[in-house]
Amino acid sequence: MDLQKNHPAVLSQFKVKTKDRTYQFWERNALSIELSTEKVFQQKLDYIHDNPVRAGLCILPEQYRYSSASLYELNKTVWDFLTHSKD
Repeated sequence: MDLQKNHPAVLSQFKVKTKDRTYQFWERNALSIELSTEKVFQQKLDYIHDNPVRAGLCILPEQYRYSSASLYELNKTVWDFLTHSKD
């Protein structure tokens, strides 16, 4: 609302032609990484598990409820559908 009201010229720079939105404030650029080796897979999994820690949502990755880190670190999870990558 603030941009519409106070900065319409700036807002126009973010206008997009898509069906689901009028404006977009982020770059849509999916970075696809092939998980070709165990080392690459582990690196990406560690990165995902560490995100809540870096965001200050928890101290340890396995403490974050919506993460699979507890499955990998403690061999337990509240999500029945999760499986370990080694399974």
